[in-house]
Amino acid sequence: MKKKLLGCKAVFQALTSLALVFSIGVQAADLAEIEKRGALKIATEDDYAPFNFITDGKPDGFHKDVLAELKAYTSKFKLEQSILPWTGLLASVSAGQYDVAITGALVTDDRLKVFDFVAPVASAQHYYVKRAGDDSIKSVADLNGKTMGVQAGSALLARLPELESMLAKTGGKLGEVVEYQSYPEAYADLANGRLDYVINAVISVNDLVKARPGVFEKGQAVSGNGFVAWPVPKNNPELVKFLNGFVKHLKETGKLKALQIKWFGESFDSLPDEAITSAEQFHQLAGLK
Repeated sequence: MKKKLLGCKAVFQALTSLALVFSIGVQAADLAEIEKRGALKIATEDDYAPFNFITDGKPDGFHKDVLAELKAYTSKFKLEQSILPWTGLLASVSAGQYDVAITGALVTDDRLKVFDFVAPVASAQHYYVKRAGDDSIKSVADLNGKTMGVQAGSALLARLPELESMLAKTGGKLGEVVEYQSYPEAYADLANGRLDYVINAVISVNDLVKARPGVFEKGQAVSGNGFVAWPVPKNNPELVKFLNGFVKHLKETGKLKALQIKWFGESFDSLPDEAITSAEQFHQLAGLK
């Protein structure tokens, strides 16, 4: 596998990872302290459609609607939302500056060293996206040796061995992997022919193809199950339990399904109901060996 790095995203990700490691011992607020304080401190971002983005200067997206539901769900405390850049968001939460990140975070082994994740609210299974009308790619087997784009430092990189295994079963292999500072850059290179395909989570792929149907086309899954869930710093079991109860409420009332269809174009009816708190549990739920 040949690998090429574009941009400085890897540096930011490395610094973020260090910040996460050094902040493991910092104790964030559990539910009793949050209730005493009277506010749940929530970190979100503003540039990850359709989860979180800005419209006319105001927060918009799936999590804007989720926060409105959360506000109605509890009267024990108010919600204090802070909008942060992604590069420092998880480090700020792990350091105890915020109680939870309500954003489109993917569950990963590394993140589970620092966070417990509330029951997932969406799938994060990985798919490839290609140029519309590119008949040289009709299935995963056709990715053999082709040039792929992915975001540097992203959770998707850790699961590329799954694609390698899929290709190996058909006698193929992974080609050059080009890492980008952001997905818009990768998509631009895909559109102009510098890349053959890009790997991203299913919701982002759906959003891209919906916005530019004549330019891009969704391919097949290149990983097992993946999950979008909200990270809470470890050792805050009552807060995780409370937020899990909220997700259960959204499911039982049909509101989660309605919001998934509204923002993602499909519902995810087989998501785990439990919080994800260990790599072993995550591997079992995702079908990883």
